[in-house]
Amino acid sequence: MKTQNVSRAVLAAGVGAVLAATALLYVPELLDQGPPPPPGPAERATIAAHAGAQAALPDLAALITDRERWLRAHPDDDASWAELGAAYTERGARLGDVRDLPRAEQALRRSLAERPAARGNTAAQLGLGALAGARGDWKSAKEWGEKVRKADPRGWPAYPVLMDAYNGLGDYKAAQKAMETLEGLHAGAMVRTRAAQTFRDRGWREDADAAALDAVALAATAPDKAAALARLGDLAWERGEPDEALALFGAALTRVRDHGPSLAGRARALAALGRTDEALRDWRAALAVLPLPEYVLEAGELSESLGLNGDARALYERLRTGTWAGGEVALALLDADHGRPAAAVTRMRAEWARGHRSVRVADALGWALYRAGEPKEALVYATRATEEGLRSALFSYHRGEIERALEEHGPARRHVAEALRINPRFSPLLAPRAEQALAALGEPSAELPKELRPDPEPEPEKGRGAGTPATPKKVAAQAAEPSAPGEQHAPSTDTG
Repeated sequence: MKTQNVSRAVLAAGVGAVLAATALLYVPELLDQGPPPPPGPAERATIAAHAGAQAALPDLAALITDRERWLRAHPDDDASWAELGAAYTERGARLGDVRDLPRAEQALRRSLAERPAARGNTAAQLGLGALAGARGDWKSAKEWGEKVRKADPRGWPAYPVLMDAYNGLGDYKAAQKAMETLEGLHAGAMVRTRAAQTFRDRGWREDADAAALDAVALAATAPDKAAALARLGDLAWERGEPDEALALFGAALTRVRDHGPSLAGRARALAALGRTDEALRDWRAALAVLPLPEYVLEAGELSESLGLNGDARALYERLRTGTWAGGEVALALLDADHGRPAAAVTRMRAEWARGHRSVRVADALGWALYRAGEPKEALVYATRATEEGLRSALFSYHRGEIERALEEHGPARRHVAEALRINPRFSPLLAPRAEQALAALGEPSAELPKELRPDPEPEPEKGRGAGTPATPKKVAAQAAEPSAPGEQHAPSTDTG
């Protein structure tokens, strides 16, 4: 996978938690004759939100239409404005549609105008936190989430927003602590999906798998089931098991036919298995329903790897000219690898200055610096990206290439090999380059590095006493003397 991203399914789950905090319970009129009618689409969306589950997209659209209609007649209803804003944000996050985000902000600001934060409007504040997260503004997301947490520490919807913010800022220990608090306050598929993401970011793969399996078992709606299966598929893909990933993404797509993350995941797995025509088909389908910047980049690089240069150029141009929320890393990687490394450095330095210090940003900044001819500084960021816990083939490959440029051949060999060991088909464009780099580095030298070689035997002194054989007493005395530090070394066959 070309980019390492905060899972869109997880981000959408956090936005859905905000919808749960803002949702109004519909109470259908009780009829004198017979049982009440089954819930309609808008009601189903509200019921899912209160359970912390994802609503089906048609139900979410129905909820938006319902709230818009209600607010035309009741414009002073602050709770409905907050609910509408949260629903816009969730739809925008799940569809990658930035047009919904200004609508969300307008609705949430209107909610605060009708009922200010000082009067306890935590729903609108939490909605603004989720909106900031959907835009990739992690500092603002943290600020809004902390305000709500302080006002209501036992309110579980604040914690998914905080987890996204902490992850975006690179504070993975705080994200884990927020996850543990969330687990103590709420249960369900969303919480276990969150736990899987947290464990994966810390490098705890078995724990991540177990949590994702729990999420699949607990999922009560088709969208939740698809998101949990996609999370399992991502984990399988990241550890280099495309066959298993393919089956999991296929299972997710039986629940939600046009599930964007699963279409993208299946495209990656198919490409890794050499089924490139099918992979291209799935990338087109994924971009039709969820045109995220990282997906555009990955689809372009698959086309480039197949010699479809016209298609690749069109996708790269689409990425450069599109309007994206949170597309800085994908744009930087595009510029770094395709002719504009200085622009990539400028972009990622700006992200770093904003406090966005996730492993994704560290990796992209390091790679941009390397491509711009600054490998020494690049290594500082590449080291940070690979030592936070997340096991990423892409990050290891980037670090290995940077070390190779610095002629640190042992570490370079180790990290390039690690990339191929984690996932030998991590990118259709870069994995072959990793294999070439490893071949160029060659096998480790059997010769000891210079600093570990013993000092040469001194030449015998000429003149009086030269050539006098040592007596047994003198040899025994020499053997009894302690060795100076550094004189004795364990043999080594690998300079790396």
